[in-house]
Amino acid sequence: MSRKASFGPAFGPGRFYAEALALVVPVMAQALVTSMVSLVDNFMVAGLGDAKMAAVNVANQINFVYFVVLNTVAMAGGIYLSQHRGAGNEEGMRQAFRFKLILSLAVSALHLALCLALPGRLIRIMVSGNAAADEIVREGAAYLRAVAPSYVPIAVSLAIGSSYRDVGRAKAPLAFSAAAALTNTFFNWILIYGHLGAPRLEIAGAAIATDIARLVELLAFLAWTKASRPAFAFRPSRLFALDGRLFREILGKSGMMIFSESAWVVSETIITAIYNGRGGAETVAGMAAGWTIANVFFLVFGAIQNATSVIVGSTLGAGRLDEARVKARWISSGAVVLGAAVGLVAAGSTSIVPLVFGNLSDVAQRVTRGLVLVIAAYLPLWTLLNAQFALSRAGGDTAMGVYVDVGVTYVLFVPAAFALAAWTGMGPVPLYAIAKLSDFFKAAVARWWLAKEKWVRNLAAAPAGD
Repeated sequence: MSRKASFGPAFGPGRFYAEALALVVPVMAQALVTSMVSLVDNFMVAGLGDAKMAAVNVANQINFVYFVVLNTVAMAGGIYLSQHRGAGNEEGMRQAFRFKLILSLAVSALHLALCLALPGRLIRIMVSGNAAADEIVREGAAYLRAVAPSYVPIAVSLAIGSSYRDVGRAKAPLAFSAAAALTNTFFNWILIYGHLGAPRLEIAGAAIATDIARLVELLAFLAWTKASRPAFAFRPSRLFALDGRLFREILGKSGMMIFSESAWVVSETIITAIYNGRGGAETVAGMAAGWTIANVFFLVFGAIQNATSVIVGSTLGAGRLDEARVKARWISSGAVVLGAAVGLVAAGSTSIVPLVFGNLSDVAQRVTRGLVLVIAAYLPLWTLLNAQFALSRAGGDTAMGVYVDVGVTYVLFVPAAFALAAWTGMGPVPLYAIAKLSDFFKAAVARWWLAKEKWVRNLAAAPAGD
């Protein structure tokens, strides 16, 4: 931060955090609902054995790359949507929403084509060297093909839902996610095991349940948007009524964000492939179960990003730059405290592993508990990192992600993972834990970068035209 902004209390007044909580609680609740759906999915699929659970989760690791890119597009558009909201520019808000829709649909079409054309090859990359690779590839490819129809509904729902959150209206997205979660759980129960006279489809049933739930979610979003008419909405026939200058500007910013986030998710995919090869189906299933539990607690990341975008982004868009500096410091400090609190809860959650994943082997359950404990220890650091990146992006400084995230990841994290895999016989959990020590250096570099204050900018100063 600047010298001016470096003084003063690290924590803000209670009313500031009350405002932030009013924004983050619905977002966290929505993320919790989504994560609980994943937990229920894995609980049901775990009953089919280690190999089939491993297949579904490796397929979802492929989908994870897609979701990261999709969320990055939503964040890029959200930067401009929040700032134009702060400036009272409704046309600018509509242009940012158009950007989200068009780019999200393009990304989804590409992912759909890859998953239909090359599902087996995508899965095999992730399990090279695993003792149960052939079975995992066969089952995982079938799941990818079956779940592919959900990608386009996901794209539209995410664009709409994230835009509601960008303007501080998170209750409707929460309600629709809850409805989708209940739909998904119900059809999982019917189709995986063949209840109520339905055929027993096993993992194909899990995929079809996801397709149905995503369609229900999309229809709910479309109906609500038509009824509530938010400021960012427009008629479908106006989808391509673009302000070329603003579209190119957002595309330029999002290009750097997509590059940095894609580089990060590729690094996570690389280390996943490394530890998937250190054992058999029990390793893949155990790590997947651990990530399923951890995802319940990762809800804090989206909440921090949303609160930062709305609070700091709107403040910057209104031209109150000094106020934005102060609020940035308060958000960073609060993020660490929130991460520590959630980390304690995450550590305690290891007691539910035998209950939720009792159908997995003992080895797989030990791997699950170990991974959750490692993640719990890192949560305060990771919430700080999320706050740092959210602050830079709130003011349009997307270059930080390239220099800090990509630089540290590929200079320290990835080489460390390869070295540990090649020169030691350690299991997947300690391998991951040691390689992730690089994140401490990442946070230090991010703090130095933020002090340059390239993020302290009013992006809405130049209004968008029609």
